[in-house]
Amino acid sequence: MLALGGAAMLASTILAPTMLASTMAAQAQAQAPTAASPTAVQTAPFAGAAAETATSAPATGVSSAAPAGGTGAGSGAAAPAATPAKPATPQFYKPTPGIGQPTDRIGLQPQETANGQYAAWFHDGVLLPIITGICVVVLFLLLYVMARHNRRSNPQPSATSHNTVLEVAWTVLPVLILLGIAVPSIKLIARQYDTPKPDLTVKVIGHQWYWSYQYPDNGDFEVVSNMLTPEQDRARGEPRQLGVDERMVVPAGAVVKVIATSDDVIHSFAVPAFWTKIDAVPGRLNETWFKVDRPGVYYGQCSELCGARHAFMPIAVEVVTRPQFAQWIAAKGGTLGGKAASPDATSNSPISNPSATTANPGSFGGAVAGAKTEAAAGANIPVAGAATSSK
Repeated sequence: MLALGGAAMLASTILAPTMLASTMAAQAQAQAPTAASPTAVQTAPFAGAAAETATSAPATGVSSAAPAGGTGAGSGAAAPAATPAKPATPQFYKPTPGIGQPTDRIGLQPQETANGQYAAWFHDGVLLPIITGICVVVLFLLLYVMARHNRRSNPQPSATSHNTVLEVAWTVLPVLILLGIAVPSIKLIARQYDTPKPDLTVKVIGHQWYWSYQYPDNGDFEVVSNMLTPEQDRARGEPRQLGVDERMVVPAGAVVKVIATSDDVIHSFAVPAFWTKIDAVPGRLNETWFKVDRPGVYYGQCSELCGARHAFMPIAVEVVTRPQFAQWIAAKGGTLGGKAASPDATSNSPISNPSATTANPGSFGGAVAGAKTEAAAGANIPVAGAATSSK
């Protein structure tokens, strides 16, 4: 046992230097730098990613970096068809000084609707004479009492305690005055809220702080209207703080029903030249109407204190001819025919009421829209038959 242990110790002593030298050589070989490969740049993380991105990017037409008339490898490929440009929004009329905007005159703006003209007559021909007469009579009575019944002119005051004639007069006369005002006033209110059969419906929505207009009878598209800057107002000839980038456009001679609501707080849609003012209340639909015969641009403003920028949400209504209205609708991607009116939402279902999807003949362009609907329905028949036969 002792001999075997001594032999093992002797062998380990002799072999230890050799094993240590081989270990050190292997470590030195592992730490030695490897020669740079000529393709190392291609496999670097950033360069490789860039190359992969450059080669894998899909072709999307002519590159902006390619030289004009270049003959690259991809120049022979057919370019994709260009998307047709959307028609520019037309603006037909410029503001007319003194019409549809504030003026220097004392009184109301020139009225462009039948209700407005009746209201202007009521204001100028009934209210102002009555108010002026009352003020003159009261002023005369005050001056008479001051001159006749003072201490110097009448040291002994009158002992009269009752006067039947005076008591009857100051009771009956105010009643007659109120009746004279009430009759045309109630008539005007009834005319404002008795909406005739509309030719067009516009949903007006107030926001903080701008307006948007929806056209449910013409494809239910929406127009967002924001105030222009002072520089843009001057460049376009718009009244200060009344110009907008998108106007509410309606046809001349049409009964326009306005449905007003709000997205946040209470606003008020008001156009003085139309004698139109209706509150836009969140969660509620208020209704008014107007009918304007003269084309042009008419301005208004929000008339309800609605926040910090209440004074910066103007209204611009452009009244155009019917061909111009059709052109504007086409530029907005809308249609001239609307759905037939129905008492509830379920009657518009194509299953329960297929005729509800046809155009309303009474609306603008109903015949055109009806022809388009019939054409679309006929075009779908072969497709459906082909799909059935393939099954």
